[in-house]
Amino acid sequence: MASRDPRADIVENNPFPKPKISRIHSNQDSSNSTIYTMDDLKSMFTNKTQKKPQLKQVWEFSTIEKENLTLATAAFTLALGFMAVRGVGGVSTLGFNTWAVTLLLSMPVLLLAVGPAFILHEIGHKIIAKKNGCWAEFRADPKGLQFGIILSFFLGFLFMAPGAVMVAGLVTRRENGHIAVAGPLTNLSLFIIGIPLWVLILGLTGAFDSTSIPLLDNGSRAYLSDGSIIWQSMLIDAGVWWLSANLILGLFNMFPFGPLDGVKVKDWNEQVFYAVFLIFLIPVLGMFFGFWSPTALLENLVNTIF
Repeated sequence: MASRDPRADIVENNPFPKPKISRIHSNQDSSNSTIYTMDDLKSMFTNKTQKKPQLKQVWEFSTIEKENLTLATAAFTLALGFMAVRGVGGVSTLGFNTWAVTLLLSMPVLLLAVGPAFILHEIGHKIIAKKNGCWAEFRADPKGLQFGIILSFFLGFLFMAPGAVMVAGLVTRRENGHIAVAGPLTNLSLFIIGIPLWVLILGLTGAFDSTSIPLLDNGSRAYLSDGSIIWQSMLIDAGVWWLSANLILGLFNMFPFGPLDGVKVKDWNEQVFYAVFLIFLIPVLGMFFGFWSPTALLENLVNTIF
């Protein structure tokens, strides 16, 4: 989610270069003063001279931003791993050895599946903000990361605010809405792209052909059996989590509360807000009430095509 932060005005290097004023008349007097026209003075306040960044500038990431993205991604992955094993309470169900092994094997699976949903969501905000001439960088929220890890460890439930893209610059309400909706629309694109992508991966690898994938006591697929890694389980879960995570993350960020994207989208255009919100809400509710599931969707498509 993208949000404005007053701290964004205090950066190492001033992100806003001084506007170049066209001196159509300059007259040096004894006080070395410069005479400007009204158009020159107006441009200083309207920021009309601010140039749109080039493609290379849009994709630039500072060292601090890379460090914050790495920290947030690592903490997010650890919290997802705890969620996959139902937190510390899963030890009593699975036994410590199985719990620990499943935790270690779950993290790379969930990083592959959920990492793009989180990272590309934030980059979507960043790109649109920079294309509109703003300074935009991701900053992790240490307290939000700590809270998410602790919650998932003790309760096996993930609720985390890993951070946000800090945006500073002069934008219209419309441009601010575009910046906000870019994140959820990125998740929607990843969900749509993920269907043929994971059908192809699971179909070519024959992951669904295995009829002997054991289940753990908590109902999830086992990743280890008799000392052997069950890669089919890991691959299926990666595809399932890819689809479900993008829908859930997109819906969560479209809620019109607090610093979430939905607030800024609704402030810009209520029709767009309700359209995008319903696009996420309907499939998530259908998944929650059992009308469809990512696993069944992928398996049926794989069996039909392959």
